[in-house]
Amino acid sequence: MTTLKARPAAVTLTPNAEARVAALMAAAPEGAIGVKLSTPRRGCSGLAYSVDYVTEEAKFDEKIETPGGAFYIDGASVLYLIGSVMDWVEDDFAAGFVFQNPNAKGACGCGESFTV
Repeated sequence: MTTLKARPAAVTLTPNAEARVAALMAAAPEGAIGVKLSTPRRGCSGLAYSVDYVTEEAKFDEKIETPGGAFYIDGASVLYLIGSVMDWVEDDFAAGFVFQNPNAKGACGCGESFTV
């Protein structure tokens, strides 16, 4: 009998990113079931990272259970994100999710978008 090994998640969330997902879910609008990462086409380089609330599961989305709630990866974006690490970084001037994406071949000067 062959047993299937669970495949690793496409994106790894750092403890800071998991804590931010928990904070977002604690303040989520009614009906939100999780937070979703996608890579819409925009910006100078073609693709950007977008994190939004989600109200329903889409058929091909990847779901990652975190201590603070469900985190989804858009099914059409998974191939661009495999092996990425998502972190939440705060300093004196800014706060936001930061991505280490081994698939990104370049980024625009402002860091808002990337290309694969």
